[in-house]
Amino acid sequence: MPLRTRRWNDPQQPGDGLRLLISRYRPRGLSKGKETWDEWRKELGPTPELLAAFHGKRGGPPLSWPEYRKRYLAEMRERTSAIDELARRVAAGEALTLLCSSACTDPAHCHRTLLKGLIEARLAAGKSSSSDRGGIRRRGSGALP
Repeated sequence: MPLRTRRWNDPQQPGDGLRLLISRYRPRGLSKGKETWDEWRKELGPTPELLAAFHGKRGGPPLSWPEYRKRYLAEMRERTSAIDELARRVAAGEALTLLCSSACTDPAHCHRTLLKGLIEARLAAGKSSSSDRGGIRRRGSGALP
């Protein structure tokens, strides 16, 4: 499947296809001429409030990964059309690479991996709905976890 994840500063690889920055904030101090992405989809990054809570910037302890994951997935329930669009593009054969912060060194604990999972779930739901229902998707199918 042509869907990958990387950090924005990871070198471009053959097959990356369209590189999408999915971070709420644009990297600081980086001139437009040095951007490594083709599109910036900040609405697919965690909200500023969630980021601050995750890093403990609201006066409390940093959020645990399970709590961050739960809240990010809840935020993405408001972004179903954007996720559907990316799933359609991948289903049509377009290669996409989801990029996030250079500071995010553990893909297993990063929203880019969560978003990839949501897109993959949409792809799987689309395949099963096409074969199970003669290519017609029922309204409300493919809900986010």
